[in-house]
Amino acid sequence: MSRVGLVARGLLYLLIGWMALQVAFGGGGKEADRKGALEAIADKPGGLVLIGLMAAGFAALVLWQVAEALFGRPVPDGDKATKRLGSAGRAVVYASAFAATLAFLFGHHGSSSDQQSKTYTARLMEAPGGRWLVLAVAAGFVVVGVVMVVNAFRHKFMKELKSWEMGRTARRVVKPLAMVGNTARGLVIAAVGAFLAYAAITFQPDKAQGLDGTLREFASTPAGPWGLAAIALGVLTFGLYSFCEARYRKVDASN
Repeated sequence: MSRVGLVARGLLYLLIGWMALQVAFGGGGKEADRKGALEAIADKPGGLVLIGLMAAGFAALVLWQVAEALFGRPVPDGDKATKRLGSAGRAVVYASAFAATLAFLFGHHGSSSDQQSKTYTARLMEAPGGRWLVLAVAAGFVVVGVVMVVNAFRHKFMKELKSWEMGRTARRVVKPLAMVGNTARGLVIAAVGAFLAYAAITFQPDKAQGLDGTLREFASTPAGPWGLAAIALGVLTFGLYSFCEARYRKVDASN
């Protein structure tokens, strides 16, 4: 079930990356986020069936990460509190993806990631101490993103994979996909945190950005649309790497 979930995650990232690539070259009509990806699938024959399978996949990812949070991960030092906490955090993220996908399946499309980010940021900042809480969340995003980038270059992902089952060709394919994909994912997550921090510091909730808005901001860099295109290709690459993970990821203690 966890491997089915990794395939669902890969498909989602492929769709988001493809839509971001279209935005980079002026052809993006949908948001480059989960909502936009699901809308793109729903428009196709058999789309709702595929969305249902994706929801089941995300549910499987939740169960997998909860199990790792409770019993440890099948990697060196997998019983450490930090490892368990990381699994718990991923369980929350996947639970959110499952809930949103299931709601979409029943007709509740919801708002875009940008609107959700602005709304939740505004609500938090209205509460006592909310501004500091937003800053703490922003710092968490930045730290997670930076760690992802560093771990990508240090090949930390190999500890999560059944490397002994890989042939020479598989290694040559998986390593660059993992490095490029995880780097792009880390940069996007860190950028989301940076926008959130800016919103808290300036006390302007509307400056917070979701996934779609963050991706579009890469087009405002000196690299222009090519900056967004590079990140979009990285997101696509992470989708492909997710399929590799579905094949080689260690998912239980017997691995």
